[in-house]
Amino acid sequence: MDQNAESAVLKKLLREKFDEAVASVLPISLIVLALCLTLIPIESGLVLSFVIGCLFLTQGMTLFNLGSDMSMTQIGNHIGSKITKTRSLPLILAVSFMLGTAITVSEPDLSVLAGNVPAIDSYVLVFTVAVGVGLFLMVAMLRIIFAVPIKYLLLVSYGLIFIFAAFTEKNFLSVAFDSGGVTTGPMTVPFIMSMGMGVAAVRSDSNARSDGFGLVALCSIGPVLAVMLLGFIYPETGTYALDMSAESFPDSVAIGFSYIRSIPSQMIEVAKSLLPIFAFFLIFQVITLHLRRRPFMSIMLGIGMTYAGLVIFMTGVNVGFSSLGFVLGQRMAEEGMAWFMVPVAMIMGWFIINAEPAVHTLTAQVEELSCGSISGKAMRLSLSVAIAAANGFAMLRVISGVNILYFLVPGYALSLALAFYVPQNFTAIAFDSGGVASGPLTASFMLPMAMGACSALGGNLMTDAFGLVALVAMMPLITVQGMGALAVMRSRSPVEAPLPSFADSDVIELWEV
Repeated sequence: MDQNAESAVLKKLLREKFDEAVASVLPISLIVLALCLTLIPIESGLVLSFVIGCLFLTQGMTLFNLGSDMSMTQIGNHIGSKITKTRSLPLILAVSFMLGTAITVSEPDLSVLAGNVPAIDSYVLVFTVAVGVGLFLMVAMLRIIFAVPIKYLLLVSYGLIFIFAAFTEKNFLSVAFDSGGVTTGPMTVPFIMSMGMGVAAVRSDSNARSDGFGLVALCSIGPVLAVMLLGFIYPETGTYALDMSAESFPDSVAIGFSYIRSIPSQMIEVAKSLLPIFAFFLIFQVITLHLRRRPFMSIMLGIGMTYAGLVIFMTGVNVGFSSLGFVLGQRMAEEGMAWFMVPVAMIMGWFIINAEPAVHTLTAQVEELSCGSISGKAMRLSLSVAIAAANGFAMLRVISGVNILYFLVPGYALSLALAFYVPQNFTAIAFDSGGVASGPLTASFMLPMAMGACSALGGNLMTDAFGLVALVAMMPLITVQGMGALAVMRSRSPVEAPLPSFADSDVIELWEV
C-alpha cells in the first residue's frame, strides 16, 4: 500500500471515529443544555465552559479511539500470539499479570473515578485496581487454556465477592463495585480481548474461539475484590467530603485560561499513565517481537494519537464536563427537583447506551449466536431499558440512601441463575457487556451529577452517590441473558408443519417419507 492510499485509509478511519464520538457526546449535551436553558439556572460562564468541554471530549475520544485501535489492539495481538507460541504457562501468566496491570493504569475511566473518590488517594486506588485486573487476567488465561466453563468461575468469584461484602467497610463498598465497572473501558477491553484471542489460538478444539469471550467479565471481578481488601488496611480518615465546587468564570478569557492551565498537568498525568505499557512494548520489541519498520511505526503513531486524545479528553472532563454535571445535580436537589432527576437520568442513560459504538458489535455477536432468532434491534432495546433502569435506580439511591447491596445481591443472583440455563456464549457476552455499558460518559458526567445531588441532600458520597457505575455494569447481565433464555425457549418449541392431506387415489411413496 502506497503512502497516498495509507493516508486515505487513515482519514476515513478518523472520520468514522469522529462520527462515533459525536454520536456519544451530542445526545447528553443537548439534554443538559435544554435543562440549563429552561428549568435549572446555571451561570452562563459554566455553560460555555461545558460546551467547550464537549468539543474537547469529541476530539479527544476521536484521537483516543483511533489510536487505541492502531496501538493497544495490535500490541495485544502481537504479544498474545508470541507468548502462546512458547507453550510456557509460567511465562503466559507472568506476562498477563504485568500487561494487565500496566494497561489498566492508563484507562481513562479509572482516572476519572479515582479523581472523584474522596478519602482514598487516587494513586493508591489506581494501583489497587490495576493489580486486581492483572491477577484476574491470569485467571482468565488459565480458564482459556484449560477450557473451564465460565459459569462456574463466575459463581465462585461472585460468591466470594458477596462474602467479602458482608465484612467490608461500608464507605469502600460502592467504590469497590464501581471500580469493576470502570476498568472495562476503551483502553483495556480491546487489549485484553486481543490477548485472549491470541492465547485461545493455542487450542484446536471447536470451543476455543468462543472461550475468548468472558475475559472482560473476569477482569472486572479483580478490582472489586482488591478494593474491598483495601478497605481492611487503608487508614480511616473520617473525612468523605469532596471539594468539587465549579470554578467561576467572569468572562470568556477566564474560561480559555482555565483550559490552557489544565493542559500541562494533564500532559504529565497521561504520560505517567501510558509510560508502563509503552515501556513493556519497547522491551518486547527488542527482545522477541522484532516487528518490521512499517507495523512498528504504525503502533508508535497509534500510541502518539492515544496520548494526544487522552490529554484532550481529560482536560475537557476536568474543566468543563464533570463540573457542570456536579453543579446540575446539586441545583436540581436544591430547587426541590430531586425526584425529577430519576426520569432525567433514565433518559440520559437511554441515549448514552445507544451512542456507544461497542454496542453495535455486541448486538451483532448476539444475533450471530442466536442464528438470527434475536435481532439486533431487540438487543439494543433491551440494553437501552437496562441502562435507563440502572440510572433511575442510582438516583433513587441518592435520594433515599438505600444500601447498594439491596440492588446488587438480587441482580447478580438472577444473573448467575440464568448462567445455568442459557448457552455459555450468552453468559460470557452478557458479563462482558457490562464493560460496554459503563462507558466514558457514565464516569465523567452521570457519576458527578449523582455526587452533586448527594452533596446537596446531605448524604454520604461514599455510600449513596458511588455505585452508579456498578448498577450500569450489572443490568445488561440480566437483559442479555434474558435474550439468551428467549432463544432457548424458542428453540425448544419449534413450530410443527401441518401434515399434508392425501386423497384416496393418491400414491404415497414410502421411501421418501
